[in-house]
Amino acid sequence: MFIKILRGASLVLSLVLWASIAGAAPYAALVMDARTGEVLHSRNADTRLHPASLTKMMTLYVVFHEVESGRMSLDQMVTISRNAASEPPSKLGLRAGQRIALRYLIRAAAVKSANDAATALGEAVSGSEAEFARYMTSTARAMGMNNTTFKNAHGLTASGHMSTARDMATLGRRLFYDFPDYYNLFSRITTETSVKTVYNTNRRFLAAYRGADGIKTGYTNAAGFNLVASAERGEERIIAAMFGGTSTAQRNGQVAKLLDMGFDRAPSRAATIRPPALNLSRPGEPVIRLTGVVPRTVRPVMRGSTVASPSAVLMARNIDNLVTTLVAESSDSDITEIVASLSVQQGGLSAPVRRPANLRVPVKVASIAPLPTISLTPVQEFGDWSIELGNYSNRTNTEKLLLKTALMDLDALQGADRKVEVTVVQGVTMYRARFVGLSEADARKACARLTSRDSACEVISP
Repeated sequence: MFIKILRGASLVLSLVLWASIAGAAPYAALVMDARTGEVLHSRNADTRLHPASLTKMMTLYVVFHEVESGRMSLDQMVTISRNAASEPPSKLGLRAGQRIALRYLIRAAAVKSANDAATALGEAVSGSEAEFARYMTSTARAMGMNNTTFKNAHGLTASGHMSTARDMATLGRRLFYDFPDYYNLFSRITTETSVKTVYNTNRRFLAAYRGADGIKTGYTNAAGFNLVASAERGEERIIAAMFGGTSTAQRNGQVAKLLDMGFDRAPSRAATIRPPALNLSRPGEPVIRLTGVVPRTVRPVMRGSTVASPSAVLMARNIDNLVTTLVAESSDSDITEIVASLSVQQGGLSAPVRRPANLRVPVKVASIAPLPTISLTPVQEFGDWSIELGNYSNRTNTEKLLLKTALMDLDALQGADRKVEVTVVQGVTMYRARFVGLSEADARKACARLTSRDSACEVISP
């Protein structure tokens, strides 16, 4: 009897496992050198799959084109339709009849991946979502995305709405080169939309992977966990597209490996081969060609705020050392210039400090007027606590452990820095794996979560 029960249980378990595997979304990936468009790795890259919210990359590309061509304005008001308001989550929560500026719809679609915002954008451009989907598809064909067909602006599963890893990597490269002034949207951890503050669906990967600055996540049951990511290190920029992840953490970890592969295989230096110019003009309209030229920086400009940004806070923490170094080499006539250059404007720091040309005579730090107070709000976001995952004999493995942990779904580690500390234990060089810059509450919370997953963790007080 016991044997029969055991066999029955084994059969049920096998069926469950088979169903899980059979129901998993197909995996596909492509890694590209963004400078040249060269493919460094591919797997099932031309298999037509469900793109999910990677679709919004094209939605935004088309909207950026409309704004740059002068047909639309970032400040124009868009009236929300019933169709847009009724879209399922993820959404901004827009109401039918509500009016909202185009720039806020763009932010919501790019950062939060809001479906209602994406639909509203499509309707604002073409009058209907169906007509906008045709516009998206024709734009895809102009880019050489021959295996992509769009049926909507948001990416929710629809018959015939398909794309490939190759096509989405191509689109990601186009966004970078064709619209450098807008590309920084995809690296924003948070943004305002006039309705509410929204958070980036890709924020954990952006925080964890060195050099990452975009681009877009996507998830539906049919698609699995998708991601197109871009990262820059030195003169190299790599784009990786992945379809069919099994979870956020698994997807982030796999894309990190794909990008690592790209940086390993790409040459340190390569002449940039920009995408060819596109003609996206519709019948009866003037010809407007996107040249693929990057006229200015892709990094977002630092703006003033009533709350100090994380980078401003970190700079403020070291401001005393900066002042001491400058003043120790300055003359009395330079003091006013130094203090002015370090002034705080609307909660953010001013332009970077420039050393006066005539620095010679040392003066005392005490002669400087006190600097304005910087408000560190909210205070709990920063701290001197840390957590330690253990001591290891191999530095590379230690760094991999930190990266793997950072890519886990742990809110408490958001904003923490990874740190490898070298120590000697009984004459043997060891490497400590630590996350630093946490508040006490976040340190204890992170350790509790890691311990519950059978991972070693110790809270380190200041």
